[in-house]
Amino acid sequence: MKTDLSQNILKTIALGQMLSLCICGTAITSQYLAERYKVNTPMLQSFINYCLLFLIYTVMLAFRSGSDNLLYILKKKWWKYILLGLADVEANYLIVRAYQYTTLTSVQLLDCFGIPVLMALSWFILYARYRVIHFIAVAVCLLGVGTMVGADILAGREDNAGNNVLIGDILVLLGASLYAVSNVCEEYIVKKLSRQEFLGMVGLFGTIISGIQLLIVEYKDIASIHWDWKIALLFVAFALCMFCLYSFMPLVIKVTSATSVNLGILTADLYSLFFGLFLFGYKFSGLYILSFTVIMVGFILYCSTPTRTAEPAESSVPPVTSIGIDNLGLKLEESLQETHSAVL
Repeated sequence: MKTDLSQNILKTIALGQMLSLCICGTAITSQYLAERYKVNTPMLQSFINYCLLFLIYTVMLAFRSGSDNLLYILKKKWWKYILLGLADVEANYLIVRAYQYTTLTSVQLLDCFGIPVLMALSWFILYARYRVIHFIAVAVCLLGVGTMVGADILAGREDNAGNNVLIGDILVLLGASLYAVSNVCEEYIVKKLSRQEFLGMVGLFGTIISGIQLLIVEYKDIASIHWDWKIALLFVAFALCMFCLYSFMPLVIKVTSATSVNLGILTADLYSLFFGLFLFGYKFSGLYILSFTVIMVGFILYCSTPTRTAEPAESSVPPVTSIGIDNLGLKLEESLQETHSAVL
């Protein structure tokens, strides 16, 4: 039993760090585009990712039959997936936009607001039930994030004071909350329905929403890009990292939970910092290693005890019993009809 638990924890850690590396890839390519080529087009980058999801997963749904078919899903749940696509697109946009107004420290700290929001939503929507150890584990992970922020300040990375900190902080909080909404919906869909349905619908409506938005807010920035093979390669690298993140995250969420995944990917910023030592000349601090260690300890602590799931009140009666009662009623009715016929 302990061996199985240890294997599950190791598997969860490995999957979580794979997602962190995908996020690291998107961060490094975006920063390279911004610092070396003065390209700031987060919505265009997201649009390319949604297009890839559309071409793979939405098209896949179009060729399915029955309740898994694209047209059937759109007929039954189109407005729900519009809201999900809107939450996902705006979460990505608001976090990136916040960097223009507030400090790196604020973004890193306030972005963690999504974790308690996610836990609250999981409690009410997914009926997740947490133990004391889970809250302690989250607190340990957040302590690790605080250590990372302290290392940033000591290493001199906090050089952007922002021009409107309040607006930037509000954008981070809104973006983190929308991420939580998107992740809870993702967990529900991949566990109750299918991974392909989630990715296909996000690809469809994400493409539409981000396409409209980039025409409104980024058309001047896109027109000013002086394209060459290096810039194109960075866009391709970003899109592939983001596509892998979106494709693999439902698989990880299905075997763990959205909260567990979000705790695991807190290390993504640290991977970006490690790469930044070589690419952008960041100064190293031993606190980065300490931060990584503290986050991993909290993550392992969280994964060591599974969360419980409380079924909704209406599901308290086992479905087998109700079926048995229905069948019994049918048999009694058939028996009465036979008796009545015999009498006649």
